[in-house]
Amino acid sequence: MKKSIIASLLILTTSLSTNFVPIQSKTSYITTNNFTNSNTQELDWYIVPNKENKPPEPNKNAIPILNNFSGYYLGDTEKKVLYLTFDEGYENGYTSKILDILKKQNVPAAFFVVKPYLKTNKDLILRMVNEGHLVCNHSSSHPSMAKITDPNKFKKEFTDVEEEYKKITNSDMPKYFRPPMGKFSEYSMKLTNELGYKSIFWSLAYKDFDVKNQPSKETAKDKILSRIHNGSIILLHAVSKTNTEILEEILIELKSQGYEFRTLTDF
Repeated sequence: MKKSIIASLLILTTSLSTNFVPIQSKTSYITTNNFTNSNTQELDWYIVPNKENKPPEPNKNAIPILNNFSGYYLGDTEKKVLYLTFDEGYENGYTSKILDILKKQNVPAAFFVVKPYLKTNKDLILRMVNEGHLVCNHSSSHPSMAKITDPNKFKKEFTDVEEEYKKITNSDMPKYFRPPMGKFSEYSMKLTNELGYKSIFWSLAYKDFDVKNQPSKETAKDKILSRIHNGSIILLHAVSKTNTEILEEILIELKSQGYEFRTLTDF
């Protein structure tokens, strides 16, 4: 599972750096038993960043789909608010330190987890919840949700995670979902929305997930600080040694610039 998740996460490199040709948005939508190839065509979420502290250029043809099915990649651009999120495909030994920093700096975050992470890191999950963070759904097995067109199999990717979370916390999982690898379709967004979830993409990310090729601290800080903008939904990977080393400094700097960290309950 660990190798498969790492392999899947590496695909994200393409979605952060390549210009794709997404499909045009439809004005009429599908039913569970009636969809076409265009409705199920796999799309990649991507952004084109800038270094002007302004929101990036998004996959514009995907925006109508996000708008119709409770998808978000950006908060209020009129306010200096930020949303910090971490993807947790597997534990690499850094999450405890990350939680220490968040607690010290009084910064809330959302952790998107897969089922194997829940099963093997129960103490960390409880700590996240007890310290006021959101633990959110990242699917059971980290597939491209666009490739799952059977509604029952699609739903199981959500419910398996929900059930494991409830075993650990005795509470219901918050209804926020991050599509693995940023891959989605009009159909997958519709099904996700029907399950009561909001899909959370991102407006700031960089190549931080390759544990064998970590960026320098200077490079990482420059990418984050030069690309930060009002309403940023920040995606970081908790497996990153560099992220852990620079996190407190980044949080202090952003707060000194007048930014406030908020939770996804704003959406």
